[in-house]
Amino acid sequence: MDNRFATAFVIACVLSLISTIYMAASIGTDFWYEYRSPVQENSSDLNKSIWTDFASDEADEKTYNDALFRYNGTVGLWRRCITIPQNTYWYSPPERTESFDMVTKCMSFTLNEQFMEKFVDPGNHNSGIDLLRTYLWRCQFLLPFVSLGLMCFGALIGLCACICRSLYPTIATGILHLLAGLCTLGSVSCYVAGIELLHQKLELPENVSGEFGWSFCLACVSAPLQFMASALFIWAAHTNRKEYTLMKAYRVA
Repeated sequence: MDNRFATAFVIACVLSLISTIYMAASIGTDFWYEYRSPVQENSSDLNKSIWTDFASDEADEKTYNDALFRYNGTVGLWRRCITIPQNTYWYSPPERTESFDMVTKCMSFTLNEQFMEKFVDPGNHNSGIDLLRTYLWRCQFLLPFVSLGLMCFGALIGLCACICRSLYPTIATGILHLLAGLCTLGSVSCYVAGIELLHQKLELPENVSGEFGWSFCLACVSAPLQFMASALFIWAAHTNRKEYTLMKAYRVA
């Protein structure tokens, strides 16, 4: 094997490994989108009510999003989290100090919630199904797993190529990484579109802001790494095969 192809293969493997780690971390963390809101009053009844509604299995899209808006919420592909005071008081709450403890509480999205229809007016089941937001949500949930699976399958093919001491099978690895990159890019695009459409339906309250979190950024970085790894795999395999064919033809002649 020519040193150029071996170097390209090694670099592609490193890029593939990094993108896999980034994608796995992105899927497993809860910071795809973050809300920033003023600290709410430490009211026992209010916190209990908000948490009860937020954690309820029957919480609709509007209910848990209202809590996310008001309580510095974060959203991932699997979970939603809010930050509320750890201690509550039946009397007038003390002034906020550095020791005023806050606790983050999270709820996982069930599979039913992941595939549940989104409504034109969030929370109003009589407003009709919003097909665009429904399928955007499903795609943003499914595509990252497809991407991760394609990369793992591509890595298996690459391992077989190493055992066989041939670069040609890595063309399949390159194609799988290309498809994985497209899935990752599609997931990121669906997420951005879904968030924008949601905020058109549910406007953010005053003094509340939102921004994409580091989990989302990891997914964004993962996509170009997958494309670069794909290009290197395909280039190394194709060029090495071409030179081998020419060399074989020259020896026959």
